[in-house]
Amino acid sequence: MGSIAALQELMRRIGLDQAEADERCRLLGWQSDDATRLNAVAESMAPAQQAFVERLYQHLGEFPGPASLISNESTLSRLKHSQLDYYQRLWRGPYDGDYVASRLRIGLIHQLAGVELKWYLGGYRLYLDSMLSELFPDDAQRTLYASLLKAVFFDMTLAIDTYSAAQRKALEDSEARFARALRGANDGIWDWHLEHDRLYVSERWAGMLDLSRDSLGEGSASWFSRVHPDDLPGLRQAIDAHLSGASALVHHEYRMRRSRGDYLWVLARGVAQTDADGQRRIAGSQSDISARKAVEQQLRHAARHDPLTGLGNRLRLDELLPQALQQLGKAGAREAALLFIDLDRFKLINDSLGHACGDQVLVEVGRRLSQCLRPGDHLCRFGGDEFVVLLCDLAHASDAEQVAQRMLDSLHLPLHLAEQTLVVSASIGIAALQASDASQDALQAADLALYRAKQAGKAQFARYSAELQTSARHQLELESALGQALDRDQFVLHYQPIYRIDQDRPQLVGVEALLRWRQDGALVPPQEFIASLEESGEILRVGDWVLAQACRQVRAWQLAGQARLRCSVNLSSRQLQQDDFVARLTEILRDSGLPPASLILEITESQLMQDCTATLITLRELASLGVRLALDDFGTGYSSLGYLKRFPLHILKVDRSFIDGAPQDAELGAISRAIIGLGHSLGLEVVAEGVEQAAHLDFLRQEGCRLAQGYWFSRPRAASELERLFSPALSPAEPHDRPAQARPAHSTELSQ
Repeated sequence: MGSIAALQELMRRIGLDQAEADERCRLLGWQSDDATRLNAVAESMAPAQQAFVERLYQHLGEFPGPASLISNESTLSRLKHSQLDYYQRLWRGPYDGDYVASRLRIGLIHQLAGVELKWYLGGYRLYLDSMLSELFPDDAQRTLYASLLKAVFFDMTLAIDTYSAAQRKALEDSEARFARALRGANDGIWDWHLEHDRLYVSERWAGMLDLSRDSLGEGSASWFSRVHPDDLPGLRQAIDAHLSGASALVHHEYRMRRSRGDYLWVLARGVAQTDADGQRRIAGSQSDISARKAVEQQLRHAARHDPLTGLGNRLRLDELLPQALQQLGKAGAREAALLFIDLDRFKLINDSLGHACGDQVLVEVGRRLSQCLRPGDHLCRFGGDEFVVLLCDLAHASDAEQVAQRMLDSLHLPLHLAEQTLVVSASIGIAALQASDASQDALQAADLALYRAKQAGKAQFARYSAELQTSARHQLELESALGQALDRDQFVLHYQPIYRIDQDRPQLVGVEALLRWRQDGALVPPQEFIASLEESGEILRVGDWVLAQACRQVRAWQLAGQARLRCSVNLSSRQLQQDDFVARLTEILRDSGLPPASLILEITESQLMQDCTATLITLRELASLGVRLALDDFGTGYSSLGYLKRFPLHILKVDRSFIDGAPQDAELGAISRAIIGLGHSLGLEVVAEGVEQAAHLDFLRQEGCRLAQGYWFSRPRAASELERLFSPALSPAEPHDRPAQARPAHSTELSQ
């Protein structure tokens, strides 16, 4: 079966179909008469044929090459018999397809046996020379024709050699190009005969493993035994998928073990085919891709790690957190927790010392936090000055608090930089992890706990609870509604009167405008929404609205008879920082008609600290406009006397926390007395807040404080309710003017 397939393949390569055979016959001028003439003398030529065969092998025996092939008697006898049959059929025919196949088969056998073409042609020339003796009795003609045959056959050998050599050179050039391409590609070649499990690999293939080709076995085990155990299933699956037709080719990356035991990454490509005998083979190349894999690994590491601290980043945390949550679902898993860490007042370091110094602080913070962890815990820089710690395999959930405390203690140690010694602190939120959690839910829980720690005063940790989630949801709903409150006309102003108290009967001289938010028929406490207005930036629009409303209302009261009435409005930090604030305020005063001297803008000490130069310029512009400036809550902050001298202030307000304790508390009384005296000595008006008792009023009169406000006089009222106090017949000290409920928590921005 194999020889038939080989013969068919040979005919396919020659292109010897019926059309080609017919063309060759026409080229030689072959006619049916030629066959008849040969057949007619075939029998009579048999003795000559026999004699020629003997002569042929005797002649070939004189040459070393052929002699080695016919040295065995049995082989020689077989060859003579087949040779005789070969020449006899030359005369007898029939000249059909079987004739052509038999001739090709003889040629194929000779080629496989190693008989060179020149011996084959030489035998033919000798055969024709022998036949001439039978066909042409005339010696002279026969001798001449024999000479011609020798010359012709010599030329034929040269021509055939030329064709063969040219073909061999073309093949060698092709093979050389292929070899150069392989060397340039640095690839190894492999060829696997599946049915016989025979594997051929090139020297380059073996060289990738620092091995020689001879040191490898001939089976596929020499390949698969060196594949990394983790990668072997994937390689086999890729090969099976291709053999089953599921993929067009094998294209798979995996690791292979070198001779010294380490592994390199390779890429195998291959294509399977079935040969003429129905045998399956798969062949391809193998490339060393270790360098590319190393670069990919570096890129993956860079993508998942912070370049400044070397810690994992948010992307790395996104990989670690789901893995930790999945582990919690397994039997025997212990506790796990997430810590969200944020440095306190880090922006101040960047703003005052520069970002380069800030970067050094972050690197040192990362180092200290890492030292507080166990092997297996993970620290990531979440962004900016935020870090996240993933604690796994905790014996108790409370262990996370111990880790957090270690971190707080470590960060509190002095941090020495090149020219600075700093003390940094952090706030930490702790959230216990549950297998049912989603990654974002866990992060949100830790972030909420962090927010709680910040609210509680910073430099501490707080643990997440369900109440925090409820509170955050409520805050979100509140802020959403707050963003629409101004457009929905839900804000109102209440006014608290300010009295002159240095006379027998207190005299109404001013009001402080306070913002209120009416939602669903009820007033929302100011302390619940003022901070949100600040953070969102909505305070700018609302602040302008407050100024406009208060100026219009007080101007209306002035025109109605209260000509000397003044209005105080709390100013937010964001408003003060706006470049066009003075221009907007000027427009508001012009539209309302309120004289600038009738408007008092109240600011706090903390506001004066923010960008002092810009703040000073703005306050001077306001003062030059005629607006009066009051320093609110003096004594509760930094209490810098330099502020009182440097800034263009007109009024000093004594905080209610001091007035509330005077005169019973000697220390608070002394502080209140000192602030009042300081204000007077600097030529400032002094206003006392939080007057709620007759004793407070007596103390202030005794110390010479001329102005006061508080619940002793009136709680903040709507404009329509406040107007009845304008009547001189109604004393502000009458009991029905004082509310029974407790005063609200104090806020310094737009409310109280």
